[in-house]
Amino acid sequence: MKKIAVVTLIVAILGTGLFVLLKEKKSGIKFRTEKVVKGEIEATVTATGTVNPVTTVLVGTQVSGTIKHLYADFNSSVKKGELIALIDPDRFEADVEQSRANLISAKANVEKSEALLTDAKVTMERKKELFEKGFGSKSDFDTAEANYNSARAQLGADKARVAQAAANLRSSETNLMYTKILSPVDGIVISRNVDVGQTVAATFQTPTLFTIAEDLTKMQIDSSVDEADIGKIQADQPVKFTVDAYPDITFEGKVTQIRNAPVIVQNVVTYDVVVKVDNSELKLKPGMTANISIIVANKKDVLKIPNVALRFRLPENGMGKQEQKGYGVWILDKEKPMRITVSTGISDGNYTELLSGEIKEGRELIVESLMIKPKDMGSSPIPRMR
Repeated sequence: MKKIAVVTLIVAILGTGLFVLLKEKKSGIKFRTEKVVKGEIEATVTATGTVNPVTTVLVGTQVSGTIKHLYADFNSSVKKGELIALIDPDRFEADVEQSRANLISAKANVEKSEALLTDAKVTMERKKELFEKGFGSKSDFDTAEANYNSARAQLGADKARVAQAAANLRSSETNLMYTKILSPVDGIVISRNVDVGQTVAATFQTPTLFTIAEDLTKMQIDSSVDEADIGKIQADQPVKFTVDAYPDITFEGKVTQIRNAPVIVQNVVTYDVVVKVDNSELKLKPGMTANISIIVANKKDVLKIPNVALRFRLPENGMGKQEQKGYGVWILDKEKPMRITVSTGISDGNYTELLSGEIKEGRELIVESLMIKPKDMGSSPIPRMR
């Protein structure tokens, strides 16, 4: 009998405890909380861009012809004035010789005209003298004078032909000089678009033979920033970025230019933001895709509220609906949820700066209800930076 009484008492105690526990779980709501902490917040604007050399020179040709020799290739280091390609010069050398012969002929014609002019002048003066003494006719004098004027005009025309032949010679020599493709800058060849034996035509537009990067130790990122964020971007703002080739390395740069020309693609407006980057280690290569974060604001030693706390909404399960205006967070006051209105500053996506509100460091904020389904929770957007 004693054993039965003891067993009955134990069962009664366990049953009472289980009932109380189940009742508490049924009637109460448990919450997960996070603390308000102090620390640093960086507000950033993210974008993507392409790594490019700061100065890129397109080397072309001003004459048409066949590529006879190539003296530079991909990744070749070249100096300013160095010969990097040669267009077959045979036709241009022949043009120079022809132009030089034309100049010699024109100069000879000038000498001939000068001699004829001298003879015509002597004849005119003799006819004039005879006419004045009455030994010659007026007709003979007029003819001699006309011959003199004609010889003088012919000399002028021949001198003009000399100038024209000299100009043609200079043009031919210039075209011959253009058959030598020289590097306009010190740099590295990043692209070669021709091969030996290929014919290039410069009739309508200058064809590009080489692309030369002047200095690969100094690069820039041409990034596209959305119009909603462009107002936050300013020159000299620090930039952090990564490239797929080195996912574990964070590179740094600085905003140097915000271009005003809009880029519109399918009604999406972006602006080109140029970021200068030091590439002393030559890890960055032209054309790499960069994922950049432009630091638009940075504050240290500020109170940081978890963004999930700002998004939390108390479920409506008998506690009554409470009107919520502005930003606010929920705390537990004597085991009961209580909402506190706050004003916020910058955000880094995970935490938001607390500007004002009755919240101190270390305060526990409700971030999640553990007894309800996610669909019963409300939501609100993360506060934007002010």
